[in-house]
Amino acid sequence: MPNQERFLEDIKQGRWNNLRSISSYLHESEIAGLIADLPLDERAVLFRILPQRTAAKVFEYLDSAMQQELMKQLGQATFSNILNAMSPDDRTAFLEELPDKVLKDLLNQLSDEERKAAVKLLGYPENSVGRLMTPYYIQVHPDWKVSRVLEHIRKRSRKAETLNYIYVVDAQQRLIDDLRTGQILMAPEEATIESLMDQRFAYLKVAQDREEAIAVFKQYDRSALPVVTDDMTLVGIVTADDILDVAEQEDTEDIQKFGGLESLDLPYVSTRLFDMFKKRISWLVILFLGEMLTATAMGHFEEEIEKAVVLALFVPLIISSGGNSGSQAATLIIRAMALKELTLPDWWFVMRREILSGLMLGVTLGLIGFLRIWLWQQLGFFNYGEHWALVGLTIGLTLIGIVTWGTLSGSMIPFVLKKAGLDPATSSAPFVATMVDVTGLVIYFSIASLVLRNTIL
Repeated sequence: MPNQERFLEDIKQGRWNNLRSISSYLHESEIAGLIADLPLDERAVLFRILPQRTAAKVFEYLDSAMQQELMKQLGQATFSNILNAMSPDDRTAFLEELPDKVLKDLLNQLSDEERKAAVKLLGYPENSVGRLMTPYYIQVHPDWKVSRVLEHIRKRSRKAETLNYIYVVDAQQRLIDDLRTGQILMAPEEATIESLMDQRFAYLKVAQDREEAIAVFKQYDRSALPVVTDDMTLVGIVTADDILDVAEQEDTEDIQKFGGLESLDLPYVSTRLFDMFKKRISWLVILFLGEMLTATAMGHFEEEIEKAVVLALFVPLIISSGGNSGSQAATLIIRAMALKELTLPDWWFVMRREILSGLMLGVTLGLIGFLRIWLWQQLGFFNYGEHWALVGLTIGLTLIGIVTWGTLSGSMIPFVLKKAGLDPATSSAPFVATMVDVTGLVIYFSIASLVLRNTIL
């Protein structure tokens, strides 16, 4: 029987004693995934019988809402044990979302050592690297011999977050190098750490924004990075698993903003209905008011529409093409900014590129639009009148103009927002589309007035 099925069968049959050895056949992340579907009371029973370290690891893999539910369900003694056994960085992520009163109560349940670590991490600015780090790592001094380092690792490795890297500090606790553990294992026992050093190492600053840390991890391809203060004092390390969580959160926020809503504080399934309403309504109202300008613009050209009703048939085609091209451009630029492929000084390069791109796209759609009118006229599907060719020319030229304008607008708005100190992701696809809709109508009827003058207008 597969391990997952064995686990669920033990739960179903109430064979709780069998589950004490659960960590021998299931990884903690697998356990967390399986218990998500269990009733809350059964989750609580399972956490009470699991070994303390296993329970803490499983708790770290649960989402925030489920963690808080379990906190209320478990007794103080059980939850205190779990809290003390958690990794400092994961514990910080859990504690920082709690109300102040609950946070204070939980801090009092920690041992002196863990409380000191928790308070220190919570004292760093929100969204800083300091909130992600753990203070448990292996540090050595340059004059130590390899034999002494190996003995030190054996004594201190139990609480260390990772043993992949050993950090070298001077007498003032300032970071001067880091070494892969493999380097130490392969070195002679009489060799000193200084003889293995090359002074080539990467690090993060404790007050650095966590989003910047993603780029550093990607650049140096590391599983862990040391964290230092401004004077290079080593205060902790950040591991790749925490950076992956940050990257996921940042990408989720950007996608939600780009979709035309405020980013959610909790997962979708855990967000209350009214909170969801508040996150979505503000942008919808703004976009609705913006779309009202479309009706205003059409009212301004009411006389032209009365003279040539055929022009109204193509309004949806025209404005959707402009909005789609703008959304495409905004998506490409925002993602390039997020990946650090583009910065503010690149705006002129992007503008030139997108103007040419918009013209090429516009000419292609313009030709298709003209051919569509010609084909429908020739096959008798629709009669555009004796001036059908001018109508087709109007549609073709308009598509060139509006697609070029949409592409240019969609690519430049993120730069404008970035320059203003705002998140470029807020230049959402609906926002770009709404702006291009209104301006697109002006472009459309202006071109129609020129091309169709003294004919049907």
